[in-house]
Amino acid sequence: MDGYPLIENHGLIGDLQTAALVTTEGAVDWFCSPRFDSPSVFGALLDKDKGGHCTVRPAHSTHTTKQLYLPGTAVLVTRFMTEAGAGEVVDFMPVTGTTVTSRHRLVRMVRCVRGSMTFQVEIAPRFDYGRSKHELHITSHGAVFAAQDGTELTVHPIREPHDKRLLDALTVQDGDLHVSLPLQAGEQRGLVLEMGADGPPAEVRLDAYQQLFDQTVGFWRSWLAQSRYTGRWREMVERSAITLKLMTFAPSGAVVAAPTTALPEQLGGERNWDYRFTWVRDASFSVYALLGLGFTEEARAFIAWLSDRVKERAGNSGETGPLNVMYKVDGSADLEEQTLDHWEGYAGSFPVRIGNGAATQLQLDIYGEALDSMYFAHQHGLQVGHGGWTSMRENLDWLADHWDQTEEGIWETRSGRQDFTYGRVMSWVAFDRALRLADSKGWPSASGRWQAERDAAYEQVMAKGWNEERQAFVQHYGSDVLDSSLLRMATVGFVSPEDPMWASTLDAIDGELVSDSLVYRYNPTASPDGLRGSEGTFSLCTFMYVDALVRAGRTDQARLVFEKMMGYANHLGLYSEETDPTGRQLGNFPQAFTHLALIDAALTLDKALDRR
Repeated sequence: MDGYPLIENHGLIGDLQTAALVTTEGAVDWFCSPRFDSPSVFGALLDKDKGGHCTVRPAHSTHTTKQLYLPGTAVLVTRFMTEAGAGEVVDFMPVTGTTVTSRHRLVRMVRCVRGSMTFQVEIAPRFDYGRSKHELHITSHGAVFAAQDGTELTVHPIREPHDKRLLDALTVQDGDLHVSLPLQAGEQRGLVLEMGADGPPAEVRLDAYQQLFDQTVGFWRSWLAQSRYTGRWREMVERSAITLKLMTFAPSGAVVAAPTTALPEQLGGERNWDYRFTWVRDASFSVYALLGLGFTEEARAFIAWLSDRVKERAGNSGETGPLNVMYKVDGSADLEEQTLDHWEGYAGSFPVRIGNGAATQLQLDIYGEALDSMYFAHQHGLQVGHGGWTSMRENLDWLADHWDQTEEGIWETRSGRQDFTYGRVMSWVAFDRALRLADSKGWPSASGRWQAERDAAYEQVMAKGWNEERQAFVQHYGSDVLDSSLLRMATVGFVSPEDPMWASTLDAIDGELVSDSLVYRYNPTASPDGLRGSEGTFSLCTFMYVDALVRAGRTDQARLVFEKMMGYANHLGLYSEETDPTGRQLGNFPQAFTHLALIDAALTLDKALDRR
């Protein structure tokens, strides 16, 4: 790894507009501001030499580290232990609220809890993905890193007026700040890193820090108290819920797929994508998880965001349809893909991409996911208004004309379009849910045409998506390739869980795509996707597999797969996108899709076990 921490050796903190990753060695090596998709301030995760970081660690080279969340919160505690003493760094970001702001604070409190410990603090920002140089200005009350592009990072020391320790052994090297901080048992000092500060550096008294801490802890525990989940995996489910909340842009309600970009799906490979955006598919799935746990307001906010996307291009769509595959958190759609050529990438995994070229792809399944989430929300009392329904009808008119064509598919392949079975299944879902909504509300609809297109999609999948020789539904028409996206066929009601065709499909997937309970998306060798190399098992798909097994009546097998998958979480209960054969995590971290699927699988499995 040559100086790079394992992907899973991180915790996540955030303020509901952006987020930061903190390693088990006390380094903030990923932080973007003012939004999730903004340029990085600390980016050592993607280039250890040029990316920038803020590190707080013991001066003693030999130490043991442990990391945990303060229970029921997003406050992260990184603990260091030596024979001479024990200390800890408490990291959190005060919640910003629902108004867009450029002011974001990262609080890092340093404590000695036993004996004595000297901490070394290094603050080395690299603005705009390391492309903007900066100057460091030190005052008697703190410091300011001023970038050429006008961005500033202000450092406020946390200390009492009589305390001078934070200034002991202060040095400046190449524009970075180095501080030695010796502490005895019971002493605590720290710093507040602030973007968009409205004034000069100012000392933060300990009582002011305590107020920030108490407010942040109170927010998270009050929010989590809304959860109705009391099932068997409460700790993991609640941690997943907090993680999803951390990846929600509060001003709009949009959920990013992950707070990171370019973390590799294969070490040293080119499968490195920017996930700091909101996918219609991923975020639609969030409605099931949020409502399933009782977080109604978050589901309502996302449905409102999705309704806005449905309305804005209704009746005025291009080749890829009225809905984009993904958007920025504010709903804008300029996601031009670029490469940061000056960064080496995580552990040499190049290229480092920002933006995402898949935004312009045609992926037909997103209409089914959008309609299914709206219908599910409707069943739980979140009503679709007249404007939203009118726009959705126009979108369905487009889908009725275009569902029967080749596309790039759910996995965003770059090898050309295919007749993907999953896209046809979800087109069936779109028409089916629209018919149900219209019938339940007595709303005007093109019900005759929608029913005809729904039935045509069903008949086509049964005729062309089924491979008689494989005795399974396959990835795309005319192939014998399996695809784990089809695990959702029973979940959405396209096939009966007891159907022999479905049972044999599950058996086929189990034999080819499942490796000791972990599930691959598909086999790139059998179905080239236009990219070099391979990838790990897809954590989302493993949880989808649990759901499918439960629905097929294989509850004991489902529980074993689920319990095994619990063991692949990191020390904090977080999951990235994929898992490699050694059990290490791969891909962007943490991934919302995985945590959504964990919640759904836990809810489904709990119900089955309760019934039994």
